[in-house]
Amino acid sequence: MPHGRGLNHSSVSEFILVGFSTFPPHLLHIFFLLFLLMYLFTLLGNLLIMATVWSERSLHTPMYLFLCALSISEIFYTLAVTPRLLADLLSSRRTIAFAACASQMFFFFTCGFTHSFLLTVMGYDRYVAICHPLRYNVLMRLVVTTTIFHLTFCGPNEIQHFVCHVPPLLKLACGTDIPVVALGVGLVCMIVLLGCFLFILLSYTLIVAAILKIPSAEGRHKAFSTCASHLIVVVVHYGFASIIYLKPKNLHSQESNTLMAISYTVLTPFLSPIIFSLRNKELKTAMRKTFLNKLYSSSI
Repeated sequence: MPHGRGLNHSSVSEFILVGFSTFPPHLLHIFFLLFLLMYLFTLLGNLLIMATVWSERSLHTPMYLFLCALSISEIFYTLAVTPRLLADLLSSRRTIAFAACASQMFFFFTCGFTHSFLLTVMGYDRYVAICHPLRYNVLMRLVVTTTIFHLTFCGPNEIQHFVCHVPPLLKLACGTDIPVVALGVGLVCMIVLLGCFLFILLSYTLIVAAILKIPSAEGRHKAFSTCASHLIVVVVHYGFASIIYLKPKNLHSQESNTLMAISYTVLTPFLSPIIFSLRNKELKTAMRKTFLNKLYSSSI
């Protein structure tokens, strides 16, 4: 078997996603129902945010346009992962074609990086131009996906995950350059995520310094409340990501690894619209004005 790099050299034409294969069947049906409800709520919550911002002229500001973009990113992120996950929970044949696996990884990283960049932009400056970060994002996601899927896969083809993710795919690749590729992809991901996190940290350092200069307690509270929802989402986003990517290798079982991955792929998108809706007074008021009043008037 040749070990040259390139898509045409791999003998593997499909992969098997075995992330949930060790769970008992009755739990899979419970997971299906739970994840389906969370998925539908995620879609509904993000669509509600987008519709509210679109219909309420007072929300046509950079902050809420970024929030709309974040909702779109969340929707596409869940579309890349959750429908496939739900289908596999009810299926005994959990195979995914080589090209479909590459596409899933591409959109998984596209939306993940976009999410990090948008959180960075929202934290740094609501009026900052985002054309340069988005161009950088396009480059980074292509680097990761094309690098992984230009490796040679000689078999076996069982991915120890429920999604086409980098670490389990690297374990299936053959060739002498796997450690170099793993190091390079890891560095790209770390630079993007840590770079965004450090910019957010710097932004909040400046924000806190400015807020502490406000003389009145009421003024300080009002200023803090305007960025509370964004800060909570940042903590959730990077908190779950750090659990997944910074945990020691071989420390947990397959079941616990799968459940921890669910926290990032299903739970985080589920929580984001709830946090932004409940913690943002202006958005809550606009939602009531846009939808509840219309429902009330149509029922009279």
